[in-house]
Amino acid sequence: MRYFLVVGESSGDVHASRLMQELRKRDPEAEFCFFGGDQMSIVGGTRLRHYRSVAYMGFIPVLLHLPAILQAMKVCRRFVLRWRPDVTILVDYPGFNLGMAKFVHRNTDIPVYYYILPKVWAWKEGRVRQLRKYVDERFSILPFEVPFFEKKHHCPIHYVGNPSADEIYAFTEQHPRDFQAFCQRHSLNEQPVIALLPGSRRQEIKDNFRRMVLAAKSFAERGYQIIVAAAQDIPDAIYSHYLQGTGVDMRTDWFHLLRDATLSILQHAEAALVTSGTATLETALLKVPQVVCYYAPLGHLVRAIKPHFLHVKYISLVNLILDRELVPELIGDQVNPHRMQAELERMVVGGTSRQTVLDGYDRMIQRLGAPGAPQRAASIMVDLLRERSTHKY
Repeated sequence: MRYFLVVGESSGDVHASRLMQELRKRDPEAEFCFFGGDQMSIVGGTRLRHYRSVAYMGFIPVLLHLPAILQAMKVCRRFVLRWRPDVTILVDYPGFNLGMAKFVHRNTDIPVYYYILPKVWAWKEGRVRQLRKYVDERFSILPFEVPFFEKKHHCPIHYVGNPSADEIYAFTEQHPRDFQAFCQRHSLNEQPVIALLPGSRRQEIKDNFRRMVLAAKSFAERGYQIIVAAAQDIPDAIYSHYLQGTGVDMRTDWFHLLRDATLSILQHAEAALVTSGTATLETALLKVPQVVCYYAPLGHLVRAIKPHFLHVKYISLVNLILDRELVPELIGDQVNPHRMQAELERMVVGGTSRQTVLDGYDRMIQRLGAPGAPQRAASIMVDLLRERSTHKY
């Protein structure tokens, strides 16, 4: 069968590549064509465009690059009409993909599957109507989405488990914890680690990185080393710029910047400061107590109006899955070095909240379910497509 996939960012590229691998196991004659990235290309098939051509988020960046985005959408639509895949599989990235779903639904009889649903439970809840109207099958990776979609909105979904659980399981199987080897590999000392995950986008790094460094700095005086999980596409100069005025520079012997090593850093960390996002879930799966930070300008105002535009009680996936605040969430003006340091103090060995957080992680992992998300999703997809093909002919 022919599969056309569309992703809009690096995490979607990873998740889609693993789904493709599982689809091929169940359908050896599978043909893939996609808007995607390097990981999908490794699996094989024809890449029409790299996801970077449409990977813009926020009103201003989207507006500035609107001609390129519209051109990419046009290429995507024309290809679907010409190639006539057996299914179109959309992965997250709702701004682009919901438009594709609408087009495919209105202009073809090609089924539309959505893998990794948009976070409509947090904002833009009205998009549920689009998902119900233009998408044939919806595949969820978060357990709390089941009651949201099925009970609240009467919109059937398939909960397949979370692919982050698969990634962490595979990583720990391939890389058993060996702190001494980790330190030798990255030319580190063997002091305990505080991990900083300031995000992958420049704006996130601008907002969070300097504050994280200032909050963690005092721990270095007590024998910790501070390791930053640096984004792959952000040059050292950007991090160095935001270190100005902190009393820390890139040559400080207890401060380290590592790329392409986020899971390794977390695997060996005692505690972490983490910008909200999928990283909070990865940190929990690797059993690292964390403080979640999400700075925004005019922070006091942001916290005041949060209930009016954000439809969930929490910003971290850990707390959302558990439906309670297990890990502290600092938002807006709460993201200040003094408050962050105090919360981090409770997470390190001997801290008052450490064991409570670790116990809570076990309950969160139970709610996520066993690894196997891409396998389950691929099995359902292939079965549905074969059933459809049988009825069609």
